[in-house]
Amino acid sequence: MEKLKTKLRQLKLAGMVKSIESRNKYAVDNSMSYIDFMELLIDDEYANRKANSFGKRLNKSKINTQKGIDDFDFNYQPKLNKQQVMDLASCRFINQNKNIVFMGRPGVGKTHLANAIGIEALKQGYKVLFLHINDLIEKLNTARADGSIRQLMNNIVGTDLLILDELGFKKIPSEFIDGVFEVIRKRYETGSIIITSNRNFEDWGNIFGDIVMASAIIDRIVHHADIVKIDGDSYRTKNYVNAK
Repeated sequence: MEKLKTKLRQLKLAGMVKSIESRNKYAVDNSMSYIDFMELLIDDEYANRKANSFGKRLNKSKINTQKGIDDFDFNYQPKLNKQQVMDLASCRFINQNKNIVFMGRPGVGKTHLANAIGIEALKQGYKVLFLHINDLIEKLNTARADGSIRQLMNNIVGTDLLILDELGFKKIPSEFIDGVFEVIRKRYETGSIIITSNRNFEDWGNIFGDIVMASAIIDRIVHHADIVKIDGDSYRTKNYVNAK
């Protein structure tokens, strides 16, 4: 058995290495055919690789696993169309290169829903990258300084789903507006974006300090997008009141 395990390790079949002894005993006890025994081993290898792939993509994604779709309190936001959100969580929009924009005042659950859809995308095998808008600006700044801007853009464009959180949280510095626009432009009709914002589109000119640039960005985002406006109370306020 150890010689067989060694060969399986050399072939990088770690899933089979983990299960071969228990599967062999199970096959003998149940008089299984060679084909059925092999099917069990292949299933184990497939499951192991799938789990490893999920773990690696999760680590790279910066997703918060504590904020899933089942953790969202739809009862607290009765005006929110739950069926629409659940449909978006199916992630069909990713294959269609469509976008999602969650809009609403601070604390209504925009980031939670964006994060939750990101988790569902990871489960389905997609590559996801979650970035607060400040983190994107910081990455652009670092990439410019060390000459890795092309690599950064390739990484951002190469992900299946990009989530930009809190666009509008504060005004984007003028020296990074072109960089943010390039991210949006390169992903236009080639990759999906989820954006959360506490500002309506008519206010985006103030975010970017340039109405023309804001219009160009909005145009590329909303051309193929679902706009979800959350008109409700803040969860943070609710938790504060309940704690008193």
